[in-house]
Amino acid sequence: MTGEVLKGRNGYDIPCIHTLTGSEKMVAIVVHGFGSSKESPTAAMLGAEFPHRGIGTFAFDFPAHGESPVDGTELSMEHCMDDLASAEERVRQLCPDAEIVYFGSSFGAYTTLLYLAERQHEGRRAFLRSAAVEMPLLFHDKTPEEQATLAAQGYLTMDRGYVRPLKLTQNFFADLDAHDVFEIYKGGIEPGSFLIGMVHGTEDDTASPGAARRFAMLTGAELTEIFEGDHRLSGKGMPERVTALAHEFFARK
Repeated sequence: MTGEVLKGRNGYDIPCIHTLTGSEKMVAIVVHGFGSSKESPTAAMLGAEFPHRGIGTFAFDFPAHGESPVDGTELSMEHCMDDLASAEERVRQLCPDAEIVYFGSSFGAYTTLLYLAERQHEGRRAFLRSAAVEMPLLFHDKTPEEQATLAAQGYLTMDRGYVRPLKLTQNFFADLDAHDVFEIYKGGIEPGSFLIGMVHGTEDDTASPGAARRFAMLTGAELTEIFEGDHRLSGKGMPERVTALAHEFFARK
């Protein structure tokens, strides 16, 4: 793995790691989940396995995540999409001739869907693991104490097993509510614009399997469900199956 830091579009640095040599014909931009980082188990597995299958990987930290030098005041969907755009630009610099694809996990899948809908992009294929297509709803269950704290100081500090505690502002919660992927994709996907593959566990208690099914039906995305799979798809053989499914999706002609 090679580490580097990109100068972001919003005045802060973006820590990245990649496997690129410049000769790759395909590069997967790996977009991590909420509270995770560019060095998540999934990103590490893809970085170890994909190069052997002819696919390079490029991962980066969202604002306030991993080794990002900023806190949650910089965490917004616009900034997350800006950082994904910066990662894509860097991949194009390093691998001028490579096809770009996207691998998004949970919140990273949600962000990738927003990016594909709202920004110029080169990639035409995205594989989504445990996609949080109802991401705004995941923060609608605040306790009365959390609501009071948010009203008093304008932010909450949350740690639900995250890599580092996250400062989540009232503006961030409102930002999520303003980005409903079902509303954005209600007209489906324009034929020939891009393809979406999805994998989801039937026992995911974070990102609803039912919502994943509804989104796949809405958009025509290819959805594979893994029986008894949890949100992390961490059961025996499940990570390897995710890698195989993603590779098959990306390698398809």
